[in-house]
Amino acid sequence: MAKRQDIKSCLVIGSGPIVIGQACEFDYSGTQACKVLKEEGIRVILVNSNPATIMTDPELADATYIEPLTTQSITKIIEKERPDVCLATLGGQTALNAAMALGEAGVFEKYNVELIGANLEAIEKGENREEFKKVVEKSGAESARSFIAHTMDECKDIVQKLGGYPVVVRPSFTMGGLGSGFAYNEEDLERIAGQGLHYSPTSEVLLEESIQGWKEYELEMMRDEADNVVVVCSIENFDPVGVHTGDSITVAPALTLTDREYQKLRDISINIIREVGVDTGGCNIQFAVNPKDGRIIVIEMNPRVSRSSALASKATGFPIAKIATKCALGYHLDEIQNDITKVTPSSFEPALDYIVVKIPRFAFDKFPAADNTLTTTMKAVGEAMAIGRNFNEALQKAMRSIDKSGTVFEWNSKVLKGQELENLLNEISRPTEQRLIQVQQALRGLAASGKNVQEQNQIVFDKTKIDPWFLSQIIEINTMAGEIAENSELILNKDQRARRILHKAKSNGFSDRQIADLIGLNDSDMKGFEQENYVRSIRQDLNIIPVYKTVDTCAAEFEAQTPYYYSSYDFESEVAKRDKPAIMILGSGPNRIGQGIEFDYSCVHASLELGDSSSNSSFSSSQTNKETFTTIMVNCNPETVSTDYDTSDRLYFEPLTYEDVMAIYDAESAAGPIKGVIVQLGGQTPLSLAARLKDAGVPILGTSPEAIDAAEDREIFGKVLADAGLNAPAYGTAHTQEQARSVADRIGYPVLVRPSYVLGGAGMEIVYNPEQLKVYVDRALENASKLANVRAELPSPILIDKFLDDAMEIDVDALYDGEDLYLGGVMEHIEEAGIHSGDSACVLPPATLSLTQIQRIREATEKIAKGVGVQGLVNVQYALAANILYVIEANPRASRTVPFVSKATGIPLAKAAVRVMLGDKIRDLRNAGYLEEEGDGGSIKLKAGRKRAIAVKEAVLPFKRFRTPTGEAVDSLLGPEMRSTGEVMG
Repeated sequence: MAKRQDIKSCLVIGSGPIVIGQACEFDYSGTQACKVLKEEGIRVILVNSNPATIMTDPELADATYIEPLTTQSITKIIEKERPDVCLATLGGQTALNAAMALGEAGVFEKYNVELIGANLEAIEKGENREEFKKVVEKSGAESARSFIAHTMDECKDIVQKLGGYPVVVRPSFTMGGLGSGFAYNEEDLERIAGQGLHYSPTSEVLLEESIQGWKEYELEMMRDEADNVVVVCSIENFDPVGVHTGDSITVAPALTLTDREYQKLRDISINIIREVGVDTGGCNIQFAVNPKDGRIIVIEMNPRVSRSSALASKATGFPIAKIATKCALGYHLDEIQNDITKVTPSSFEPALDYIVVKIPRFAFDKFPAADNTLTTTMKAVGEAMAIGRNFNEALQKAMRSIDKSGTVFEWNSKVLKGQELENLLNEISRPTEQRLIQVQQALRGLAASGKNVQEQNQIVFDKTKIDPWFLSQIIEINTMAGEIAENSELILNKDQRARRILHKAKSNGFSDRQIADLIGLNDSDMKGFEQENYVRSIRQDLNIIPVYKTVDTCAAEFEAQTPYYYSSYDFESEVAKRDKPAIMILGSGPNRIGQGIEFDYSCVHASLELGDSSSNSSFSSSQTNKETFTTIMVNCNPETVSTDYDTSDRLYFEPLTYEDVMAIYDAESAAGPIKGVIVQLGGQTPLSLAARLKDAGVPILGTSPEAIDAAEDREIFGKVLADAGLNAPAYGTAHTQEQARSVADRIGYPVLVRPSYVLGGAGMEIVYNPEQLKVYVDRALENASKLANVRAELPSPILIDKFLDDAMEIDVDALYDGEDLYLGGVMEHIEEAGIHSGDSACVLPPATLSLTQIQRIREATEKIAKGVGVQGLVNVQYALAANILYVIEANPRASRTVPFVSKATGIPLAKAAVRVMLGDKIRDLRNAGYLEEEGDGGSIKLKAGRKRAIAVKEAVLPFKRFRTPTGEAVDSLLGPEMRSTGEVMG
């Protein structure tokens, strides 16, 4: 059946701000939907309140409403736009709940709007716990024994019916397991069920028997109107039931199911998707399997595109959101072409000849008082994904993709024995962020104590219930580490006999840095980078280099037309030759507090601007004769638009480390010419690689690594400010406790202290007295000693600034081309200085600054950009106290506020920045329509008859996700360290 002809316009409901449990996976799926609808000639009406997303760019929809996702707000839009249909299955729980509320209020009926993808009845069946139990029963499957409660008294009665504690609490209609958990006693029940009743829109919770410790699986399903059903992907949780799937390490395809078990899950899933009535689109179904007897329990389903759908899409190359949208328009799966092969239909189930591993990224360091136990309430703020030819390769690549200290396996610490080992074995029974590393160290200790492989496996399985197959793979990695260490002399001498060992090590995912540690280079005079470079040179001399394989959806049965690559130490490389010059764009890696979707936004804009596809962009259509390039995206975040296979000409799903980026650069250099690499759009992660890449001969586009250092190094930056005659709060730097005390005494308390080279205010505190300062420096020294055997002195200095009381804080985003400055926007913070800019509300244009003050800010920004040597974007933070302008800091890169400023002013700052990086001048960009013809952004100078629009950004904070171990709320006081996960715009 072809596309429905009666649909002329469609309302797409977005997912709102990034929150824990509902992140940029839904920006990715919503963006896919908008693209499909426009391609099909349907008018797209979008409502979303998130400025940081590609989805709310003006060219994605015909009418974009940056409005709250409330019944009242959406009703007004429907009344004005009169859409034929509404698509709400691609905006997470927020969109689904909004659609339910609109349906119940009679809005869809009143304005004759049809809900497509999944109707209200299907949503109710999938989301309402009691209704879903009936669906499971009709599908010939089993749910955990459970009962519904609406009051605390009912909850207590149900516990008795279930035979006592522990019980699982699951609220209805919440996202990311919010308000759910395991109750082991009445106190737990009152706390968890109390939250669940509060957060559930229907004040309803399900209490069910505990299936903690069972194996957990998910199936991603797709169905069309003709009842064709495909299983897109099977996903297995590394962690057993009890850890939310968003907090668990996950693996695709499922590895420990027998074929018979997989067929059972498949049959149940097909029955459920039909019974629920998800007519056109994707859904995800979660299962628990008892490892003792194979009993299967259906946990839940999402009658919409889910968090796992983004992972499954990137893991398989099968774009679930895109195909779900086409199905919602009436197409059948066998009528939709596979974009990657161009010859197979979407009714072919994807086949994988590789392993995918996803690892979550947590932010407990931002909430030190929070209980770090992982439960059914999701706490992760992001995730990284890796692809390998085997599980060990994919696992270790994913671990280093997390971009956080302490998240990779290591063998230099002492082997635990006796009571210390016993303590660790007790610790691993509690799931935490560190458990994977703890399991590896426990297995290492057990091996050293004489336990054989079977005994190691059984002891750790009894403590964790992690499947023995996974544990056996970690034992293999430990064994491989031992083999590397035993053959260190052969490796150091570049002996040909070492080739087999090194090749096997790389095939098991070991990084050059891990190998350097294992062969003893950390005991040499070499610095960390030199050690890694030396191992790289050994590998190259022995001709051990990675090749790149293609994600093709069909296990190489058909040739891939879309270059979507992952590395492996296999034999044949599939990187295609090219004649056109290429530009590599380094993404920002996994989402985290301080470095989120806003940086992905800038990277996507760069790709659109540089590639041929940008000619369709409304932002750049005014310049049709510009040079274009082959765009190469490097990123490891499965949630984002940047890692969609059709955003860039080539996509490398790889860790953003020096080793991995250099390997891609080498492979692409062999394939064709490379113009350069863009590092200033992906946040701190790529920026930290800039100097090493340049030293290795890689051309860095835009601001040089030396200029980046000039802004980050407080002594050099202090000279830039002094030469420009600009004020800065009194400051100093310190490597030791004595130096810190001396600096603080000189400049006077309170002081603002922070580490060097951080993003999101990590580790930043206001210190009011010498005692607090001593605690801070002691903690910094202790953390440094864990990483680099340093105790008496810090490897990078602590920055100490005089803290300005009663000051107004101002954020500026600007472009500088070496001659001229374009002031993108001046944002006035609503909270006073002392609260991190990412947590503070701000207004654009500034509400209380005079034109004279704005001119002073402009002049200061130009002096800083010139003094530092910026070519591209720069973000400067100022404080205004007693009419004195102080410079707090400058960041010569894309900032968190670039999307907000771009949407508030209508100026595509990231795209303009890319042209400046390539050598274009601001005056040319004004003529080409990228920038205002005259003046600056932010409506500072108004043209005659033009009204000033006021844009306000407010942060969204995740405090309700975190509790102390005793159940109290964590401290929600805001300060200089950022804690927000997302933002909204009005």
